[in-house]
Amino acid sequence: MTQVEQDRGADEVLADAPAQDAPRVGDLLADRYELAAHISEDAVGRQVWRGIDVILRRPVAVVLRYPGGALAAEMLKAAVAASRVVHPNLVGVYDAVDEAARAFVVREWVEGASLRETLAAEGPLDPARATTIAHAVAAAVAAVHATGMLHGNIHPGTVLIAQDGRVVLADARADRDTTAGTDVRCVGAVLYFALTGHWPAAEVPAAPGVPDAVRDSAGHAVAPRQMRAGVPDHLDAFAADLIDPRHEPPPADLVAGDLAHFDSAATDAFLDEPSPVRFGDEALGLRRRGGRTPFAKLAVGIAALLVLAVAGTYIGVRLMAGGTPGDAASGGPAGGPAPSASAGAALDPRPIPLSGAQVRIVDPGGTRSELEDADRTVDGRSSTAWETERYTSPLTAVKPGMGILIDLGGPRRVSSVRAEFATAGAAVSLRHGERDPGPGVSGDREVLASYRNLTRAVTTSGTWAYGGFDPNATYRYLMLWFTALPADGTGGYQLAVQEITVEGP
Repeated sequence: MTQVEQDRGADEVLADAPAQDAPRVGDLLADRYELAAHISEDAVGRQVWRGIDVILRRPVAVVLRYPGGALAAEMLKAAVAASRVVHPNLVGVYDAVDEAARAFVVREWVEGASLRETLAAEGPLDPARATTIAHAVAAAVAAVHATGMLHGNIHPGTVLIAQDGRVVLADARADRDTTAGTDVRCVGAVLYFALTGHWPAAEVPAAPGVPDAVRDSAGHAVAPRQMRAGVPDHLDAFAADLIDPRHEPPPADLVAGDLAHFDSAATDAFLDEPSPVRFGDEALGLRRRGGRTPFAKLAVGIAALLVLAVAGTYIGVRLMAGGTPGDAASGGPAGGPAPSASAGAALDPRPIPLSGAQVRIVDPGGTRSELEDADRTVDGRSSTAWETERYTSPLTAVKPGMGILIDLGGPRRVSSVRAEFATAGAAVSLRHGERDPGPGVSGDREVLASYRNLTRAVTTSGTWAYGGFDPNATYRYLMLWFTALPADGTGGYQLAVQEITVEGP
C-alpha cells in the first residue's frame, strides 16, 4: 500500500538523507515511532515508512523529509492543519515533528490500495462502487471546507480504499492556486476516473500515472457514457457537469448531499434496478456539450424522484391496509415488491412489541455523544423523542450518516415499519442485516458496511413508512439510516425521532 502516492509534479527537489542520518528499520523517532518497513518515495523525494507507535501499539505511516527546518515548513503546516479536521473519510494525522536535520509527519496507516492502484488492477468500476467512492471523497472535502481550509491535492493517488471498504482522502496540500471550486471539480474528476479510468487533466490539475480523458472535436472531455456502457443517465450528467469549466461548481456540502442520494452503500436499489424516473437530459434540464444549463438544475430531477418515492411508499402501505385491489398493479413502495395476498400474514399485521434494550444508535463517524435515549423511539409516546445534536453543516459533510438499529429478538416475518418525526426533511432509508456486531465504533462500521438496503433514501414529510417486505422472508435486524437532517430554520440541522413501529404477523 502506498500511503503517499506520486504527487502532481512538484518543482521542489528534496535532498537525500546524509548517509549517517539515513533512516533504518528499527530506528525510533521521537522516542515513540519505530520504523518497520520502507514503503516508497513520492515524486518530491519524501520517504514513506510503515511504523509502529510503541506507546499505543498501532501501525502508523511515517512521512520523512530531509532536511527539516524552513524547507519542511510547508509540509508541517499542512499536517497541523489536517490534524484539526477529524472525519471518517480523512486520513488521521497524529503528529508532526521538526528535528532540523529532518522532519516527519505521523499519520494513520491505511491497509489497502489507492484508487489509481485499484483501477490499474480491476479496470473502471461499476457505477455503484464509483458513486460510493465519490461520495466519501465529497464528504471529506466538505468537512475540510467547513473549517475554512482547502485540500488542494485530490487525485487517484490520494484517494485510499481500505481493505474493510472504508474510503479516505489523504495528503492535503493546498497552495495559492487552490480554490474551493478546484477541490469540488476534483471530486467530479474522481467520479469520472472511477467510471472511465481516465482523468480529465485539462479541467482539473493533472494526476500522475493515469491517461487523460478522451476528447471530442471541441477539446471537451466526453461524457462517461460515451466511453463505456451501463452508466446511469443521472450519474453521467452529474460527473460531466462537475468537471465542466463552463459551470460554476456548487459547494462541497451540496455535492456530498447529492451523492448521498446516489450512493450505492445507502441506495443499492437506486443504481441496480430501473429507476421510476429516468434522469434524462430533458428531465434534468441538462443539454449535452455546447449548451447544457447550469449544474444546479440537477436538484430538480432529484426532488422529483424523492417525491415519487414518498408517494410510492404511501400507496404501498395503503394497499397492505386493504386499499383498492385495482391499484395493486402499481406495485409496492419505492419500487419494492407488492405484498402477496396468498401470504395472508401481511393482510393482518400487528405491532411487534419492542423494548428500549432492542434499539440502539449507530454512529460510525461521530463523536459517540448522541447514543442515549434511543429507547424513546419505542416507548409508545409521541411526546418523547430521540434527538441528534444540532449541526451547523449538512450531516454528510460531517459523517456518512446515522442510524437506529432495531433487534426484533429473532428471525421473523415483517409487514411494515413506520416512523414519526418531529419535523419534516429527514432523508431516510431502511436496511437489514444478519447480526449486530456490538455498539462500539468498529461494530458500527461493520453495520454500515454489511447491512443491505430494503429501500432507497427518501425525504420524509413528518412520517415515513415501508410495507414492501417479502412475505416469505424473515428479518431480525433492521436499521433506519439517515443521510440528511431537517433544517431547523436558523441555519442548523437537527433530527427528532418520536416513535418507530414495526408490524408483523
